[in-house]
Amino acid sequence: MARFEMNNSEMATMGGETRADTFCEMGLMYATGRGCEVDLVSAHKWLNIAAIKGSDRAAELRADLAQTMTKMQLAAALRAAREWMTMH
Repeated sequence: MARFEMNNSEMATMGGETRADTFCEMGLMYATGRGCEVDLVSAHKWLNIAAIKGSDRAAELRADLAQTMTKMQLAAALRAAREWMTMH
């Protein structure tokens, strides 16, 4: 899997189409700390975006992750996903 830099993650696309599996992989990257620090807020954000884009796997992972997060973390993740979706 290619490693994503933060600047590139904002516009993760393939062939002009946004790919739900790419966003799901980004969520997993942040959830597990693969090549970066573990960041549950960012992980939930990307899994949420992937789920919105149609990834059933991301929706399941997002639900599991949400059970380990505080209400403040969840609120921050949902706000970040909403902001990203509004801008893209």
